[in-house]
Amino acid sequence: MQITSPKDCGLYEARHEHDACGIGAVVNISGKRDHSIIEYGKEVLMNLHHRGATGADEITGDGAGILFQIPHEFFGAECKKLGFSLPSASTYAVGMVFGPKDGRIRERSEKILENAIGHYGMKLLGWRDVPVSSDCLGQIALEAEPAIKQIFVDGAGFEPEQLERQLYLARKQAERLVREKLGDEAQDFYVTSLSSRTICYKGMFMAWQLFAYYPDLADKCLKSALAIVHQRYSTNTFPNWQLAQPFRCIAHNGEINTLSGNRNWMSARQTKMTSEAFADNISDLFPILDSEASDSACFDSTLELLVRSGRSMPHSMMMMIPEAFGPKYHISTDKRAFYEYHASIMEPWDGPAAMVFTDGRLIGGTLDRNGLRPSRYLITTDGLAIIASEAGVVEFPVEKIRKKGRLRPGYMFLIDTAEGRIISDNETKSKIARQKPYRRWLDENRIELRGLFDAPKLVKSDPQTIARRMRMFGYTREEIKMILTPMAVNGQEPIGSMGNDAPLAVLSDQPKLLFNYFKQLFAQVTNPAIDPLREGLVMSLMTFTGKKPNILAETPQHCRHKADRHLNARITTFKVIYQLCKVFYRIYIMVWRR
Repeated sequence: MQITSPKDCGLYEARHEHDACGIGAVVNISGKRDHSIIEYGKEVLMNLHHRGATGADEITGDGAGILFQIPHEFFGAECKKLGFSLPSASTYAVGMVFGPKDGRIRERSEKILENAIGHYGMKLLGWRDVPVSSDCLGQIALEAEPAIKQIFVDGAGFEPEQLERQLYLARKQAERLVREKLGDEAQDFYVTSLSSRTICYKGMFMAWQLFAYYPDLADKCLKSALAIVHQRYSTNTFPNWQLAQPFRCIAHNGEINTLSGNRNWMSARQTKMTSEAFADNISDLFPILDSEASDSACFDSTLELLVRSGRSMPHSMMMMIPEAFGPKYHISTDKRAFYEYHASIMEPWDGPAAMVFTDGRLIGGTLDRNGLRPSRYLITTDGLAIIASEAGVVEFPVEKIRKKGRLRPGYMFLIDTAEGRIISDNETKSKIARQKPYRRWLDENRIELRGLFDAPKLVKSDPQTIARRMRMFGYTREEIKMILTPMAVNGQEPIGSMGNDAPLAVLSDQPKLLFNYFKQLFAQVTNPAIDPLREGLVMSLMTFTGKKPNILAETPQHCRHKADRHLNARITTFKVIYQLCKVFYRIYIMVWRR
């Protein structure tokens, strides 16, 4: 039985839940694989135990997991016991598959996955039942426990990047067909990972249960040069085996406040998506996002799409979590052009976020542009690097610590295990920002809107009828005294205290302004609070008007939008909305009277 969130009922909507978790990454900078990396990952996870949460039985965790490189030596030995051999490393893939407990349904879903793999030119090598120790689980996790198996796929004949793309297409096709053919019967079917580079072990665990549940993780032959771990505090969605992290690319601490808009835009873009990489098979990728998934899962799915379509992992992360690049923020002209160009293609996935990410070779961490979630790093003298939600997740003697510090807002910490080095934020972003002439494309194609509101025309009013017309449109003395007058006199947003006991506009029997019917979907609380100076540097209401281009391509025409960069952000925008709402309200009154 799969535990899912409660259904929407009355005023309750499950999509309004939020989350905060613990993340960590361990990497041998030289790229040397060793079981000690898994052990360090375990230590990090155990020290992040306090960041997780438990169920009512106090032994069911909200989720924990570990993502690492495929251990060729370990799987080679295990597959020989099952009667089949693996080809050379990197020419095959391993999938971690959660399946229904019902054997008949599980066989049908597995057959669909096998057919999808064959459809994309790969061969099935065999299946392996993953050894598990369920006696460590709480009753709630036990009731939701899926059947867990590993699938081995021969990818001979494909280049590494092409193989990852074919695996991605096969997985997405299988997920769609399972939903269409089996419906709710197969809701437990979930491909945790399917890759020639990485594999993920996760579930509804507390930190210590992950390693107790999967005996594989204790095997000395299980070696990797990198590992990402995650301890979940699930307040964004309810505890679920599938929504435990890491996902296929990332582990996330924070919340995506703009999720509703991000989801809607990704859905709207699907009709225009084309890609040489996917050719005619692109329809197998739809829907890109699962409406039941958490904010982190949706972020991961979008990131995976961008990477598989040809962008690098750092490039895709810069698109989705841009650093501040307003006119008052001091960054290079090339970087500013990169961010503005991509802002015309894709909106940011905004909100407090500390991310660790990997594609199996590169591993790194980044923060949102406000830096509203902490992230620390440490580098040892023997070439080990650790990134985590907090300091002290692994203890080292002082003499072994070469460097330590914290990630700055919007900055990226990146390690290339193939080259065996740390790549600085400036090097990473400078290289990506100059890979195409984004600055020239902007100069030649961007259409700027300037001076629209520099000299507004004064509207004449009749003093004899002003009071009657104000009542007609819902304006009150309080509205004029507390809201409009401070804005007009001081040029600032109105400031009020808590305790407004006025009923919601939709529930009131009094005339209300049209825009009183619209409310923010979230109220973001930050610690410490964002001061006006920081807000002016980091936040922006820059807007692009025009057709939404194909997100999987980059051309000069992608930035041929009307861009407004010079509005006096809050005040002028409010004036525009204010005037529009008055017009719409008048139309509404006229129609209603008829």
